[in-house]
Amino acid sequence: MAVEGRGARGRRPRRRRRAAGLVLAALLTASACVAPADADTSLTVREIDATLERRAAAVLARDPAGYLDTLAPDAAKLRAAQRTELANLADVPLKSWAYEVKGITEEDGDWATAEVELRYRIDGYDTAPVAARRTLELMRDGERWYVSADRPAKGASDQLWHQGEVEVVRGAHSLVLGVGRPEEELRQVADTVDLAVPAVSDAWPQPWARRVVVLVPDSVESMAGLLGSPETSYRGIAAVTTGEAVTTGEAGTTGKRPALADRVIVNPQAYATLGSFGQRVVLTHETTHVATRTSTSTATPVWLSEGFADWAAYRGEDRTPDLIAPELTGAVRAGDVPAGLPVDEDFGFDGDPAELARAYESAWMACELIAERWGKEKLTAFYTAVGAHPGRDGAVEQALGSVLGTTPDDFTADWRDYLSARLG
Repeated sequence: MAVEGRGARGRRPRRRRRAAGLVLAALLTASACVAPADADTSLTVREIDATLERRAAAVLARDPAGYLDTLAPDAAKLRAAQRTELANLADVPLKSWAYEVKGITEEDGDWATAEVELRYRIDGYDTAPVAARRTLELMRDGERWYVSADRPAKGASDQLWHQGEVEVVRGAHSLVLGVGRPEEELRQVADTVDLAVPAVSDAWPQPWARRVVVLVPDSVESMAGLLGSPETSYRGIAAVTTGEAVTTGEAGTTGKRPALADRVIVNPQAYATLGSFGQRVVLTHETTHVATRTSTSTATPVWLSEGFADWAAYRGEDRTPDLIAPELTGAVRAGDVPAGLPVDEDFGFDGDPAELARAYESAWMACELIAERWGKEKLTAFYTAVGAHPGRDGAVEQALGSVLGTTPDDFTADWRDYLSARLG
């Protein structure tokens, strides 16, 4: 899962490369590592599938009795918790809800543990499902299997409705799902996103859904729980955008990928400290990540994805560059002009806040330079070309030449001069 944020500050996971030798070794040892599926296991999977199909149908039908009928009769705590969970989902407009058994990790007679993927879509917003990995324990009674335990799979996180009753607020372009937050706060978030969507559409004229789902948990601790990370990573972060990571190999020759089910997740404490200007910038920045997702890939450096999002967020605001980029302004005026564009590691949440701010501000100024000198259409074309490249190596270099008619060295020199001229 990719996680991007804006300070709202953010990071983007980097794809790890595996040597071909590891692939060969895996093929040679596969028979020793993977147990072949036998007839009994296949039968168990089919029987568990039948239970989970009934469970999914009950969720979509808002049928508590049918839902509880899939649970172990003597699991009182589980039944109470699952009854509450279904009630928490009552107002969420679901389009689909389905389970897929990925494997049986343990089976002993009438007991089994299954790794399951839950996939669901929000009606009117998701064109692709959100996937959540769950570990289920099941027991067989007669010819039926019943769920006796349900928890996130190892390394996975809970969903919003596991944290409490979900309140739903609809905007013109937004759906805000909140837990433990006042309705007026959720309405204000929806109104701000509704302003952000047309602003982003003007900055990014390519087709996108023009609809955004925003999650507002009750605390930064709950936000971290949704993201499966320590809360210390998000204390100063007003919002992040999540979505399934896409590799460049899926781009083909067009650079276009299927739209994914992104979520903007708000840290209510940090977000509340911002004024209306800051809140508008944060949510416009995050909305830009949603809009550009189908043209963003592992070939896209963080400076470009974050810089473009900041450019889209600030372009309609009446603020001078020194006010938007105070840390970078101070450095430039002290004679410390950056030698080069920020690298991915400069955008980590756990570094020096001042250095993180300079990374964002440097990225924003790079996109400002492109928009000012070559035009916003060229900036959009440059972003798309980088994301369509088959890999990180050479992506920026090729797009600089083919779209902007410049070289990395010349662009870096122009950018450094631009910083001195605008901020010095």
